[in-house]
Amino acid sequence: MFNAITHSSVYVLDQDQAVDFYVGKLGLEITADVDLGFMRWLTVSVPGHPEREILLEKPGPPAMSEQTAAQVRDLVTKGAMGLGFILRTDDCRRTYEELRARGVEFTQEPTEQPYGIDCGLRDPFGNHIRIGQPAAQPSEITDEVRERWLAETPADR
Repeated sequence: MFNAITHSSVYVLDQDQAVDFYVGKLGLEITADVDLGFMRWLTVSVPGHPEREILLEKPGPPAMSEQTAAQVRDLVTKGAMGLGFILRTDDCRRTYEELRARGVEFTQEPTEQPYGIDCGLRDPFGNHIRIGQPAAQPSEITDEVRERWLAETPADR
């Protein structure tokens, strides 16, 4: 029936600031930037992979009323929208250091997990993003790992 996921969306409060962050700091590339009149269609992707785009969507009409948009902006700012997406890398620790040098603020340093190494950050608006390096061979999720995950504060995720 389906053969791909082509687009996903992250709410941003300012699309120019989003370009500064997602392109200027994270190193993604703009795949579309179109003024539709009623909205700006702005997408980014991992360089060389334009088949999977992230829409940097500003909450508001025509998708929602201004009242609803205000509520969404409030939730984004609080970090309450959940995980935006996960970026994959071959070397999580190196990527972390490079992004820190560019001024990216992280909520969690690279951490060994049963599934690989990952770290967490938030964009300037409050969206949660993870960066992951998959393990060559995922290991078992033990009770000790579960306890560690439960002990982490939400800000660490």
